[in-house]
Amino acid sequence: MSEELHDHDRGLSFDLPTLQRRKMIRLLAGVGLVPLVGCSSDDSDNSASSSSSSAGSSSSAASSGSAECETIPSETAGPYPGDGSNGVNVLKESGVVRKDITSSFGSASGKAEGVPLTVTLTVVDAASGCGTPKEGAAVYLWHCDRDGNYSLYSEGVTEENYLRGVQETDAKGQVTFTSIFPACYTGRWPHIHFEVYGSLEDATNATSITATSQLAFAKDVCDTVYASDGYDRSVQNMSQLSLETDGIFSDGYDQQLATTKGSVEKGYTATLTVPV
Repeated sequence: MSEELHDHDRGLSFDLPTLQRRKMIRLLAGVGLVPLVGCSSDDSDNSASSSSSSAGSSSSAASSGSAECETIPSETAGPYPGDGSNGVNVLKESGVVRKDITSSFGSASGKAEGVPLTVTLTVVDAASGCGTPKEGAAVYLWHCDRDGNYSLYSEGVTEENYLRGVQETDAKGQVTFTSIFPACYTGRWPHIHFEVYGSLEDATNATSITATSQLAFAKDVCDTVYASDGYDRSVQNMSQLSLETDGIFSDGYDQQLATTKGSVEKGYTATLTVPV
């Protein structure tokens, strides 16, 4: 593995070339890149132990089949996708289809430590106004660990494959992953990457990606998590960022801001509707 792939702390400046390339591919493929409010699950909650995003849109659009529903904004997969587009391909490895992604699988044995996080994505058909779940689709989800490192790529964890996993959507169009809250590393707002595929077979063969996007977290939740043990680096990194200045989310994040509830002691849940 080349040394430049280990240096995640170059953050946004390293992500931007990949961002532009991926967005151009989506554009040429005819995928809409301009998000409209209508399908995010970001109801507000101001309690101390339960927080959620407050961008002003409502999860009710997904259940009611809003005519304004738009596909999830297309974003870069970044330099550490693990899907074969930048070196290693974890999607073809036995064991990648799983719910709990906190530990590595196969010959690797590492485990990611941090505040527990359960992520639920609901994949819906945008053409139906977000009213029809996409049963039988698949989601590949990955993110950095508590130290801001990406398994398979970052120095010290190149032999690990934790915080990566694939699941097939159920009758409700949902997938749920058990994970840990990701760090805030230099130059990027706290986020989770995901790719949607038409089927589990497509995902495990790393072919025919339907959508590539990112999930964002609300600031109050991040501040609370990063005040806990193990997230020291994230505190300073967060102080230099905002959703409005982040190079990925600055053009709009209403559809990508997850509803996040819970506490450091009991763990958090993050939910997001993903129209494709």
